[in-house]
Amino acid sequence: MLDESLKERMEAYRVLLQWQKGGSFIKEAGLSPFAMELALGVCRRHLFLQYFVKTLVKKMPSLEVCTVLEMGLFQMFFTEVPDHAAVATTVELIKAASLGEGSARFMNAVLHAARKSGLPALPPQKVRRVSIENSVPEWLVRRWFDIYGGTRAEALAKATLERPVEWIRVNLQKTSAPVLAQKLGITGASILYDRYIQVPADAKLKPILESESFAKGEFSMQNPSAYEVVKLLDLKPGLKVWDACAAPGGKAALMAEMDSSLEILASDVSETRVLKMHDLVDRLGLTNVRVECRDVLALDPSTEFTLSLSKGLDDTRSSKFDRILLDVPCSNMGVIARRPESVYRITPESIKELAELQYNILKAASTKLALGGILVYATCSPDPEETTKVVNKFVKENPEFEKGESVLPGAEDSRYDGFFAQALHRK
Repeated sequence: MLDESLKERMEAYRVLLQWQKGGSFIKEAGLSPFAMELALGVCRRHLFLQYFVKTLVKKMPSLEVCTVLEMGLFQMFFTEVPDHAAVATTVELIKAASLGEGSARFMNAVLHAARKSGLPALPPQKVRRVSIENSVPEWLVRRWFDIYGGTRAEALAKATLERPVEWIRVNLQKTSAPVLAQKLGITGASILYDRYIQVPADAKLKPILESESFAKGEFSMQNPSAYEVVKLLDLKPGLKVWDACAAPGGKAALMAEMDSSLEILASDVSETRVLKMHDLVDRLGLTNVRVECRDVLALDPSTEFTLSLSKGLDDTRSSKFDRILLDVPCSNMGVIARRPESVYRITPESIKELAELQYNILKAASTKLALGGILVYATCSPDPEETTKVVNKFVKENPEFEKGESVLPGAEDSRYDGFFAQALHRK
């Protein structure tokens, strides 16, 4: 039977393999805190660790052995795990994963060689160096250099390696930020907008998420950038709001907590994600949110649909919405530190495909906005292809809409996720 330390490393190894073979998201694997940090850390530094491995071996080992080797190197050079412990547990992991005695001897030799040689020298060419050092694909670094210039591009690349700040969003319908912080044992808490509590870097998330307060719906986990996006909607009491790409439901829940008189439809195209939104709404005790599985692109512009929060009771008012939030599918380029797998999924072609999808969603959803209403187009990517170009094209082809305020939370404050949001007013 595996001891706890080896068991956690085995969990991280298994999830890293699943990610590399099938593109699965590491954060959805339900790992223990240590295993999660190990898996995410290796993923964040994957390109650099591969580069490191190539300086240590004459021939690249199998995917399985290379993954274990990356885990060992990461622990040795980027964590506080003592070198001797990192080597010993990595060799034991090779054996536990049934990768053979020969692989165990190979692992031991390579890790000792790495310990002796230290970190490898980086390539002299700047774009290549920034790419390897920060594990961002070279084509993407070059794109950032072209769009933002060298200084900003390098800062963006470095930010992908940072452990993201975690925030608690307080459900003010049930408690207050100071009271909740005290209940959770968070002292000297940094509080934003009276509803966001910054989780200290040394705090353990597991007991927070297993607390009675979480089960009772007194809080959720959400970055304050969501509040900056929602503020653009200029919500008023009694308005009808459609969050059209709502999963996982955080922004719809935020709006419902802000004003219980709002009538909110939260929909998403994924049935699985819609089920999770139901769970969220139930846990938070929100009575003014209706959750549906709905494909925005399948809407008939000439057909109206209604919002009724009372089961069995049809809404006889206009079915146009006063406010629409579109947090569209995107490259996740602004939240790579939080979703490190995304940086390896992005391609120049995928960005163009996403931009086309984003425009089509915007065009379809906009037909359901009432005159004088506000639609907020949002992405967790700052890339112009997915943001300003989509918005400018839409406004040019739909003159009944005009641009209002926009925000880029995260551009100057690293505590915020990297979002773009643009308000569009229907005249």
